[in-house]
Amino acid sequence: MLNAEEIKALIEERELISKYVDLDTQLQPCGFDLTLKEVHAFSSAGSVDFTNLERVISSMEPFTADFDGWHWMPEGCYVVVYNEEVKMPLDVVAIARTRSTLLRNGAVVETAVWDPGYNGRSSSLLVVHNPYGVRLKKDSRVVQLIFYRVKNVGEGYRGVYQNERLE
Repeated sequence: MLNAEEIKALIEERELISKYVDLDTQLQPCGFDLTLKEVHAFSSAGSVDFTNLERVISSMEPFTADFDGWHWMPEGCYVVVYNEEVKMPLDVVAIARTRSTLLRNGAVVETAVWDPGYNGRSSSLLVVHNPYGVRLKKDSRVVQLIFYRVKNVGEGYRGVYQNERLE
């Protein structure tokens, strides 16, 4: 697992993470906090198969914030998009864990692996279990990205989400 010093060096030397809100606040002893850019609500069903030939990604609609930048979400499932753009080197892989404050409020962010070679602004599944809902403000720190060194990856990520949401 990479520590804060190693993560900061990758940010400065290889642009591991860009478009962050505040480096000093988001850099953690063994990770980096990703922040909330926007929230989307599902508006259709999706389909998943083995080969991805019949894959259909669910449609989504923006879930608008109130005038102070707060999103109030009742119990249910949503998609969160992060502010940060991530550029994974071929010798690093990352996973994310929900920040404990969000867990203590009855919500969890479900994530996949940030593969070596992935480049983009990712999104994840937010599940609100709290029957009273949860409020998230724009730029809230919602997950901590944890990085690990890997060897002999060969080719990096080549999936359909490569370069997603890059500005």
